Amino acid sequence: MNTGLLLLIITVLVALTFDFLNGFHDAANSIATVVSTRVLSPKMAVAWAAFFNFVAAFVLGTAVAHTIGKGMIRLDDVTQYVVIAGLMGAIVWDLLTWWWGLPTSSSHALIGGYAGAAIARAALNHGAEYAYGVILPHGWTKTLVFIVVAPLLGMVFGLAFSVAGYWLLRKQTPRTVDRWFRRLQLVSAGLYSLGHGGNDAQKTMGIIAGALFTAGYLSPQDMNGEWGPWKWYIILSAHTAIALGTYLGGWRIVHTMGSKITKLKPFGGFCAETAGALTLMGTALAGIPVSTTHTITGAIIGVGAVNRLSAVRWGVARRIVWAWILTIPASAAVAAFVFWIIRFIYPAA
Repeated sequence: MNTGLLLLIITVLVALTFDFLNGFHDAANSIATVVSTRVLSPKMAVAWAAFFNFVAAFVLGTAVAHTIGKGMIRLDDVTQYVVIAGLMGAIVWDLLTWWWGLPTSSSHALIGGYAGAAIARAALNHGAEYAYGVILPHGWTKTLVFIVVAPLLGMVFGLAFSVAGYWLLRKQTPRTVDRWFRRLQLVSAGLYSLGHGGNDAQKTMGIIAGALFTAGYLSPQDMNGEWGPWKWYIILSAHTAIALGTYLGGWRIVHTMGSKITKLKPFGGFCAETAGALTLMGTALAGIPVSTTHTITGAIIGVGAVNRLSAVRWGVARRIVWAWILTIPASAAVAAFVFWIIRFIYPAA
């Protein structure tokens, strides 16, 4: 086996490992509300979420993957070593925040890691003044804007659905409402997991496609199209990895998302999941890589705030927001450090 092919295989395996950890880390986003309202047991909830994560492969297209694959970093400056270092930066940050129980964005960790490794290579090759030339501003603009917009959309939708629901159901008894929404929450949880799989698995697809391009297995025309003969290998491998990660789940973050931000009942869980699902599906179809974590957190806050602002534990929310702010620079710094280690060991990287 030649060195180039071996390096490509390692890159793809690291990418799928990240995808698995994305599902593991972000499983809480898909199932926290349905578990905290006791509509499903944790075991059934993760199986339900994993199924819809995989089904998203056939529903929501590849627009986000194309944004990640060729719209954020100049591909001429990307090598397999850059991809590996970027993925390692994201993986380290995901594992740290999982250990701390913080629902941060695996998506933004990936974007930050990818950029940090590419910037480090450019700085080492051309000098620090040229380091940021690898960044494609148009690809970053919508991503950075939606760091703010996605949770706000989730919050507004969650608040709107809650207000509308309370008004429409004002004459129903609490027991009747609870019974209806325990069933409806199965639908909303499935839709949210569909949006989660459709948005997050596509980010790994974009990274794998970039690795195949760098190795010479995809042409520029393939990168602008549907990845030639590799299309379904890329799609199915990414969705399988994220579904397996979701199935194994990360329970530390479930506790934060499901009970520490605000207390939810089945009606509130339905509103939060539906708000998150609409936001994720819309952005996936538009090719905007957003954070599933930010989206569902905003939706949960919106649902909690409909009763009174004090129902939201703002101290927990503030801690989460700080973790969001740090995600891109922290994962970029880790990835840059990893790339410098690779360059020290292998100067041709």
